[in-house]
Amino acid sequence: MRRSGTIARQALLVRVGRRSGDAGRAATATRAEVIYTGTDLLPSPSYARGRTVATSGSSHGPVAMAQPAVVEADSASLLPGEHTLRRQVSFALVNACTLASLGLGLLAIFLAMHGDVRIAAACLVACVGFDGLDGALARKLGVSSPFGAQMDSLADMCSFGLAAPVVVYASLAHSVPTAFAAIACVLVAGCAAIRLARFNVSPKDGRFFSGVPTTMAAAVLALTVLLDLPMPGIVVVGGVALLAIAMVSSFPYAKVAQLVKLPMWLWLLPIGAALINAELTFVMVVAAYLFSGPIMWARAKRIA
Repeated sequence: MRRSGTIARQALLVRVGRRSGDAGRAATATRAEVIYTGTDLLPSPSYARGRTVATSGSSHGPVAMAQPAVVEADSASLLPGEHTLRRQVSFALVNACTLASLGLGLLAIFLAMHGDVRIAAACLVACVGFDGLDGALARKLGVSSPFGAQMDSLADMCSFGLAAPVVVYASLAHSVPTAFAAIACVLVAGCAAIRLARFNVSPKDGRFFSGVPTTMAAAVLALTVLLDLPMPGIVVVGGVALLAIAMVSSFPYAKVAQLVKLPMWLWLLPIGAALINAELTFVMVVAAYLFSGPIMWARAKRIA
C-alpha cells in the first residue's frame, strides 16, 4: 500500500561505453545497455532538450532523472564506409606497410647501436619506400582514413624523427666532437616533431610542401651515411642542422609529382653526372633542392 504524498521510484540502471555529451566529457556514446525495472521513459519536452524523463507507471506525472539515459549506438569504426571483406583486407594491408616502416626504423636504431651504420641507413631507405607505398595503396584501394593518417604520422616520427638522427649520430661518433653531433641530431628530432604536428593541423597546399618533408629529409640523411660522403665531419654536421631547419621553414618546396614533370634534359644531366661522381652529384642535387625553396619564396614575394 502506498502512503499519501509518497512516490515509489523504481530503478533505471544505465551502463554506457562512453558518457553522453551532456556530461561534458565525450561527444557521443558508443554503446549503452539499459536494464529496465518498471520505469517508463518519455520523450523530453522541448524546454528540457537533452534530458530524459521517467515515470513510475502511475498517474503521479513525470519525474526528472538525475542521469540522462543513453540510447544504443554503433561503436566508432576505424575504417569509414562499407565494411566488405575486400575493403577490410585492403585496410589491413595498408596499415601493415605502415607497421613495416615502423619496424624497419626500430631495426635501424638497433643496428646503429651495434655499429652497423650502413646497414642501418639501408633500413631507413626501405622505410622511405614503405612510407610512400602505404599512402599510394590507401588512395588506390580507397581505404584512406583518419586512423591511417595518425598511424602514418606516428610511424614517421619513429622512423624519420628518431631512427634517422640516431643513425647519423652513430656515423659521426668518431669524426666530430660528441656534443656537436648530439646537438645536430636533437635538432633533427625536434624539427621533425614540429613538422609532423604542423602538417596534421595545417591546411594542405596541393602544389607545394611547406618546408622540406620529413620523409625526404630522412632519405637525404640515410643516403649521406650510405654513400659515406668524403667530407669533413663538421661539414656534415652543418648540413644536418641546415636540413633540420629547412623542415620547419615556411619556404615552398616542389612535390615529387612536379619534379617528374621537369624537362627530360634536367633529369639526364644529374644522371650523367652521377656516373662520373655519384657523391658530388648527390650533394649538388640536395643543395639545389634546399635552395629552391627560398628562391621560389622570393619570386612569389616579388610578384605579389
